[in-house]
Amino acid sequence: MLSDTWTFLLLREALLGRRTFAEFEQNLGIGTAVLADRLAHLVDCGVMEKLPYRIPGQRVRHAYSLTPAGDELRIVLAALHQWGAEHLASSTPLARLPLDRVTHRRLRVALIDDQGQTVDSQAMEFFPESFATPD
Repeated sequence: MLSDTWTFLLLREALLGRRTFAEFEQNLGIGTAVLADRLAHLVDCGVMEKLPYRIPGQRVRHAYSLTPAGDELRIVLAALHQWGAEHLASSTPLARLPLDRVTHRRLRVALIDDQGQTVDSQAMEFFPESFATPD
């Protein structure tokens, strides 16, 4: 589902408040065929929903809004941003830092166990689902 750069950029733009085809096209410089394909894919996957709207005197158009599942991808994008900031050499600072909406302090993504304790990423290991301990 999240298989190409345009999809990630569309998600970023949606999290920044972009909603219309024209806004996505203008802000990303993406071709209309590619944009239509990626938006349709995100709708089909349940990440975005297509909502009709009408400007008086014009035809009905559609806006795209993140679903709750799509909104939860903000954590994934923040984690990718954090990884890039830490591991990719860049002479220019990365834009659109994840910040707390109220305090404007920088945020970091962390692993939290089911007891609410922070876990170092080096302590994390992936196991088959059948290995999970019962609740």
